[in-house]
Amino acid sequence: MNGRKVIWLILMLLIVGCSHVATGRPGLPQNSVVPIKEYRIQPGDQLDVKLFYNPELNEQLTVRPDGKITLQLVNDIVAAGLTPAELTAALTKAYSSELRNPKVAVILKTSVADRVYVDGEVNRAGLIPLLGPTTLLQSISQAGGLKETAKSGEVILLRKTEDNKITAYRVNLEEALSGSTAEDVVLKPNDIVFVPKSTISNINTWVDLYIRRNIPIPLGLSVGTL
Repeated sequence: MNGRKVIWLILMLLIVGCSHVATGRPGLPQNSVVPIKEYRIQPGDQLDVKLFYNPELNEQLTVRPDGKITLQLVNDIVAAGLTPAELTAALTKAYSSELRNPKVAVILKTSVADRVYVDGEVNRAGLIPLLGPTTLLQSISQAGGLKETAKSGEVILLRKTEDNKITAYRVNLEEALSGSTAEDVVLKPNDIVFVPKSTISNINTWVDLYIRRNIPIPLGLSVGTL
């Protein structure tokens, strides 16, 4: 994976939640049931907006990078940061000046949050949708599996933690392939999985080579190992 792509991926994690990078040495995250939080719309999400009594105004649209959406009859509406229910209320109010008793429904069609990125020595690098609980092995399978050149014992997992820090974990995928559920981590939205071609002896050195020297902001990084 070239340096520019790594930089873009890290910036994606930094932007989503305005996170900063941690210091310390935490262990590999344990698989657990993630509590369901009320979803808030993000730039890039695809929405269906339906008006039951005015179907000619129905629209499918994507939330712009500035967090707004453009609709017929109403001015730009800020969608990012709202729940679908809150956006429904905002649109109902906006349409009320143009329509009598508008009945609006907002349906989240595709969420940018429900994806992970798999790159490195896999056959089809790219974004992988999270259609239910997905483990590291399953995401690599969806990415076409490992190349023969993959260093499966040195897989790197980048994750934004609850306190808005980014942590790098070293995962031994060979043990996961042998049946170790501890190594086959359940992924979270916006995780980045990188399968290297050769051994990464020091994660901080790898980050320094590909990231720190190319981003004009100071980055520290915590490293998780088993």
